Amino acid sequence: MKRTTFKIFLPILSLVIIGYACSQSFLNINPPAVLSTQVLSNKVGVEALLVGAYSLLDGIGGNGGSNGPWATAASNWVYGSVGGGDAHKGSDPGDQNLITPIETWQVNASNGYLGDLWQARYDGVQRANEAIRVMRLAKDMTGADTVQVLAEARFLRGHYMFELKKEFGNVPWIDENITYTAGNYLVPNTTDVFPNIEADFQYAADNLPDQQADLGRANKWAATAYLAKVQLFRKEFAAALTNFNSVLASGVTTAGVKYALMPLFKDNFDAAKKNGSESVFAVQNSVNDNSGANNANAGDVLNSPYGGPYNTCCGFHQPSYNLVNAFLVDAAGLPYVDGSWLTRANLKNDEGVSSSSPYTPDNTTAVDPRLDWSVGRRGIPYLDWGLHPGADWIRNQASAGPYSPIKNVFRASQIGSLTDNSSWTPGYTAINTPIIRFSDVLLMAAEAEVEANGAAGLANALKYVNMVRTRASNPAGFVQGSVANYKIGTYAAFADVNYARSAIYLERKIELALEGHRIYDLVRWGTAQAEMTAVYAKELASGYSLDQGAAWTPGKNEYLPIPQTEIDLSVKAGKSVLTQNPGY
Repeated sequence: MKRTTFKIFLPILSLVIIGYACSQSFLNINPPAVLSTQVLSNKVGVEALLVGAYSLLDGIGGNGGSNGPWATAASNWVYGSVGGGDAHKGSDPGDQNLITPIETWQVNASNGYLGDLWQARYDGVQRANEAIRVMRLAKDMTGADTVQVLAEARFLRGHYMFELKKEFGNVPWIDENITYTAGNYLVPNTTDVFPNIEADFQYAADNLPDQQADLGRANKWAATAYLAKVQLFRKEFAAALTNFNSVLASGVTTAGVKYALMPLFKDNFDAAKKNGSESVFAVQNSVNDNSGANNANAGDVLNSPYGGPYNTCCGFHQPSYNLVNAFLVDAAGLPYVDGSWLTRANLKNDEGVSSSSPYTPDNTTAVDPRLDWSVGRRGIPYLDWGLHPGADWIRNQASAGPYSPIKNVFRASQIGSLTDNSSWTPGYTAINTPIIRFSDVLLMAAEAEVEANGAAGLANALKYVNMVRTRASNPAGFVQGSVANYKIGTYAAFADVNYARSAIYLERKIELALEGHRIYDLVRWGTAQAEMTAVYAKELASGYSLDQGAAWTPGKNEYLPIPQTEIDLSVKAGKSVLTQNPGY
């Protein structure tokens, strides 16, 4: 939680982080130092522990990671977007080259990014558990106080465990009842943790208030939406739909504002307009708060145009050819639901064209207007920076492609106010990292309608998808000064369940592009092999050579491998307690 109201807790929180931050692997080695519970077992101490649990939502904290904060970024750009085909690694081939095997799904258990990811997520679990454990020792907390802390801590634990589940699949469940005495802290990963995750979010939904004093805290409706998301992943479609309907009918932000789509799509990614009506739950990022940019979105700091006019860095997370093609639309302004977006000719781009050479962007091919708030391309205004010049803002087109990301990037007019002045680049920004947006809820609700009710759910599914598309069609939200041919329409009807599924799946790719969702969607839908095979073919045919040798293996690549370091450290009585995932 990066809020001024929490400053009174910072001295205690510093001690807490020292005392409770995990060692090389908290699942395997006793914590090296523990702050006396006599200091922390009171209302102020427990609140500090809870704030510490919130502070790891950005993925950065504890012991940190040896490969940088991008390996554990809350946005999941490495795993969800690059691993899901929406983006290339970017930069030069040798820079952060541990990302390449994740992109091509040739990753193995020794990849250091995975060890960092495992640690960061379990650090969050540990901090949530410590808040619960110490809360039970406090003597100055009322029953209402303990219910509030328990509900928030379980929400946070549910979030961190959900991240682990969707990333690694078979993971050990660690709760406040796991102690760290010798021989009693190694937990096998052979039991499905989904029921426990669902129970955590159910408790949070049942016990959190509608409103909170601090915008970054979870409320009842964030918990209900997250519960429904978990149920969707578990294919509990009827239960998920019930909870989505509750959120749609009554959900409000922590400030008490009724959930609604922001008037303009672009507003969701503007630091000056964060925590609006569309923010169901987000990581709170802040700058110029005397933290040395430690509260900024450090996990995404690499993901800006390379060089450019504002000393940005570093040309990573560059949108892929197939992602850009997903924004192509037909004469009615509808995307190519038949899947032909993957095989159609690429939208014109400046691959191989120097910035000093003449270039005219395509002004005839119809595209969804969300394209140019998601992807920077030559000849189109890039936020308020001016026209994107192409290759001059790309570190290495041959290994990254011709496009730049936008959603995590600051406005030029915000330099110094909503970017951090103490850092070597303004890429440290106050833009929040969305975990669940209301448009995401609408599209998940549409999916639940189709899966729970079949043909009877098509009308509601159509309504929710069209709500998202109608917002995107507002001309006031188009990129002003663009020469692009923007066109977007709404669906007249969904002909059948299969068509509805295809429309919803593609709408999620377009609306949530580069927000870290894609690979997890493909896996839960069971479409990963077909789409990733087609994606690799498209990228290779477009000249993107880093996808050479890329292949998706079903029964294996649905999850990342358990880090080998964790398996090695889990040995008990000569045998590893942790079991490696199939195929690795």
